[in-house]
Amino acid sequence: MPSLAQMTGSLHIHNFYIGKLKAKQEQLFESDPELAMLLDNVSEVLRERVVTLADEIAELEYEE
Repeated sequence: MPSLAQMTGSLHIHNFYIGKLKAKQEQLFESDPELAMLLDNVSEVLRERVVTLADEIAELEYEE
């Protein structure tokens, strides 16, 4: 199992890329709506992983 520091780092990386995807999605919304929708779907998958990571981190912090 990854350490708490690794999981926290992964959480920050996920959030960083979610922000990047959302910014690019907004840029492409009018010029390429299909790509914008795809980027939204990818960011949704990452957000689901963020929720899971946050839960795992909270559980590890509680156990310590």
